[in-house]
Amino acid sequence: MVDYTEPLPAATNRRLRVAQGLVLLFHFTGFVGLAFSNNPDFYLRFTPLTLGLTALLLLWFQPGRNASFWGFCLTVALLGFGAEFVGVNTGRFFGHYTYGDTLGFKLFDSQPFKGVPPMIALNWVVTTYLCGMLVRYLPLGELPRILLAAALMVGLDACMEPVAGRFDFWHWSANVIPFQNFRDWFIFACILQMLFNRTTFPKRNPLVPLVYITQLLFFFLLGAL
Repeated sequence: MVDYTEPLPAATNRRLRVAQGLVLLFHFTGFVGLAFSNNPDFYLRFTPLTLGLTALLLLWFQPGRNASFWGFCLTVALLGFGAEFVGVNTGRFFGHYTYGDTLGFKLFDSQPFKGVPPMIALNWVVTTYLCGMLVRYLPLGELPRILLAAALMVGLDACMEPVAGRFDFWHWSANVIPFQNFRDWFIFACILQMLFNRTTFPKRNPLVPLVYITQLLFFFLLGAL
């Protein structure tokens, strides 16, 4: 468990407020544009940029970016991309789906394969990191921590799914989100959270709670409209 009640130094606190303001600005602007604009495609083109900038802001507040940290990021990115590549091309993971254009260009997007955007690998890293950090607020053992963090990951995905097809993130066969998706997400998330817990980089980041809550509300509210 991490003690998040310890006050931050004044300089760090100022940086944190700037970063929180940017996170809110990115997502509020995107929400208003997608929900109320006559041209949502204009805002959708900034989705990869928003994800990338959010990742950089989280990185800004990650102390001790040692070899263990970078090894974690690379491993999760490769595992996430690999699982998605198998998923879109075989349906064995998550179900039968294909990626749209919102997440940017796709790797291996030529016959006989269906492509996967590299940004989805970054999304796996960010989501795993956010949820792994969040459960550090609670005095839990390793197994409950893994299960709760995996459930938080599935919860975020559950909020994304209703809007994914509408905004061309990805599309399910027959427009039906299968139970397999959430089952496989939970299993895969448990594996990634096990990796997160076994790595030795410092597990604290004051920006994490706001980013997770903002992303959750962003997709939940879009889906509720």
